[in-house]
Amino acid sequence: MRPDTHRLNVGAVAAAPINLLGSLIEVPLKAIQRVVGIRGMPYVFLVPNLGFFGIFVVVPLFINFAFSLTGGTNLFLSDRVYTGAEQYEFLLDCENFTDSGSCREDRFWRGIFNTTVFVFFQVGFLVLFSLVTALILNREIRGRGFFRAVYFFPVLLSPVVVALIWKWILLRDGILNAFLVTIGLEKILFFVSPQWAMFWAIFVSIWAHMGFYTLILLAGLQAIPPDLYEAAEMDGTSKERIFWRITLPLLWPNMLVVIVLALIKGVQIFDEVYVLTGGGPGTATQFIVQYIYNTGFTNQVQNFGLASAASVILGVVLFALTLMQLAAVRRKDSA
Repeated sequence: MRPDTHRLNVGAVAAAPINLLGSLIEVPLKAIQRVVGIRGMPYVFLVPNLGFFGIFVVVPLFINFAFSLTGGTNLFLSDRVYTGAEQYEFLLDCENFTDSGSCREDRFWRGIFNTTVFVFFQVGFLVLFSLVTALILNREIRGRGFFRAVYFFPVLLSPVVVALIWKWILLRDGILNAFLVTIGLEKILFFVSPQWAMFWAIFVSIWAHMGFYTLILLAGLQAIPPDLYEAAEMDGTSKERIFWRITLPLLWPNMLVVIVLALIKGVQIFDEVYVLTGGGPGTATQFIVQYIYNTGFTNQVQNFGLASAASVILGVVLFALTLMQLAAVRRKDSA
């Protein structure tokens, strides 16, 4: 038997189960197609995904909102007491919204303040560093493929693993302090100082997620036609002007995706910081999602209604911010 014939026989045997499965699936699909028509078939394939989305996303959203209108410590919704907007009034009861100490639920507003500071610096530097890295990796440099893989590698790690790695580095007897002692400096208690704890929470988050956003921007840079750059160079346009007039405007759709995703991810930050600092020292790095988690699950008295109300407020704020960004982009495109 010739080798080519042998390969054909092996391929046919390997493909037989797949062909059999396809034949079995084809029978009910043809029956469904006769009922809904060809145009209705895409919706048939969407039904399972929509079902999972409804069960695991939409239904929990309504249940969460229903919990926010109740009080008590009972777990089942039917056993809880309806309180209306009382949980929201409790969270929003402040004499001065800029001073968390003047609010009845000061931990909630402390979480909002910490989250705002974190998002402002983390998203700003994340977008900046991702853009600079994408511009560098888009150039013809030696070992470009290797560096692209290195920058993306932290994204593949679990957030808990990332936090544990950096926690071992930053401990009092960790690698970084060992290096500082080696060069004659004093040890720094990074998790005791609120400023250092916030700094490392921002730094670790940027380190862990920058590769993903760099990849998005790099894809946008590679989609820009090279002819535009060649024409600009022939006209004697400076590199700075090329960046501001060609690169950045054409990269703006990718930048928008990065900003929106980074903003949502930044507001929802929890696992990395929870493992890294535990929200400390004190409440210096306790963000809004950790407040919701503590209120609903780890406190001695589990207040599901208050945690649900806080999560609803968080969702509304995220939705409003996303709409504002999309509206700003539409205004910019129409200008």
